Amino acid sequence: MLHIDIICIGKLKESYLKDAILEYSKRLSKYCIFHIVELPDEKVPTILSPIEKQKIIEKESNSILSHLKENSYVIALDLNGKQYTSEEFSQKIEKLTLQYSHLTFLIGGTLGMSQKLLLSANELISFSKMTFPHQLIRIFLAEQLFRSFKIQNHETYHH
Repeated sequence: MLHIDIICIGKLKESYLKDAILEYSKRLSKYCIFHIVELPDEKVPTILSPIEKQKIIEKESNSILSHLKENSYVIALDLNGKQYTSEEFSQKIEKLTLQYSHLTFLIGGTLGMSQKLLLSANELISFSKMTFPHQLIRIFLAEQLFRSFKIQNHETYHH
C-alpha cells in the first residue's frame, strides 16, 4: 500500500485545525497509509537579522532532512514550485504511485526552507502565488490528496 508522509515544521495549536487534519487523515486511510511528522519550530524574534534568519532556516531544514526516507519521492511545497489543477495533481500522484510506494511532502517553517533542502527534493510544487499560514497549507494538502484519490477512483466528491 502507498505511504504518504507530510513532514512539517510546527504543531497545530487550534482544535479546529487538528479536527480538519484528523478528518482528512481518516478519509485518506481508505487509499493510503498517511502520516504527519511535526517537527519543532524555532522561535522567530520580532526583529530578525539576516544571519539569525538563515540560522533558523538551516536548523529547521536540517531537522526535516534528517527525517527523509531513502526510497521516497520528495515534493517540497514552495512558492516557486509548479502549480497544478486538482486533476493534474491527481494524475501526477497516480503516475508517481506506479514508480514509488512512498511519497513525502515537505512544509517548511514560517521563514521557508534552505536551498540544500529544496535541492534535495525531487520536485517543488506551489498551491498559490499567495502566502498562507503553514497550518492551513497542511490541511489544503491533505484535502488535495484526498481529492486526488477520489478523482483517480472516479468517485464523486462535492466541491
